[in-house]
Amino acid sequence: MVEEPDTVLVVDDDASIRRSLADLLESVGLRVQLFASAGEFLRSTRPETSCCLVLDVRLPGKSGLDFQRDLNNAGIQLPIIFLTGHGDIPMSVRAMKAGAVEFLTKPFRDQELLDAVQLALEQDRAARADYRQIAGLRGQYDSLTPREKAVMGLLAIGRRNKQIAGELNISEITVKVHRTNLMNKMAARSLVDLLAMAAKLGLPGVELRMPRSGAEI
Repeated sequence: MVEEPDTVLVVDDDASIRRSLADLLESVGLRVQLFASAGEFLRSTRPETSCCLVLDVRLPGKSGLDFQRDLNNAGIQLPIIFLTGHGDIPMSVRAMKAGAVEFLTKPFRDQELLDAVQLALEQDRAARADYRQIAGLRGQYDSLTPREKAVMGLLAIGRRNKQIAGELNISEITVKVHRTNLMNKMAARSLVDLLAMAAKLGLPGVELRMPRSGAEI
């Protein structure tokens, strides 16, 4: 299976700038999708491959900064590189605080944009890998029985087998059976491994912690 190239999404209302950016990005083997407005972008289907957004600050109607806020509010996580011919420090600070990768003022050097795009794509690759990992963990967690989930939750907040038995009103031997089963289903090699999984899953009351000295591992 041939791997699809990374994609750069460009939103700029100036057709000549869109074409110039596409020529530059395609020259280094990137795929480019061009949009004249935020609305046109939102009506499109985003690629499944790693991607980032090159966004002009000044767009017709809603500004690029407002568009960034709307994307964040909608849970659309895309690394953004802002381009502007009228940038100022407060504007760039606002963009960076909201998660922008870079804020480039026109005219900028081609290599500045290419470097920013590579950084943004690396961030998106990492985010996608993390998402896939969490989705896999969620599938494993959903395969647990309700009692196994209860045991896992108590293990993850530091309870020992004897304490879990008391809280769930079951025998310690039964706790150990559930513990073995859930460790196998989660493919956890150790309690530390299980704690990391619980933290990634965001289980209520769970934080990543090392087991206490002498804890049952």
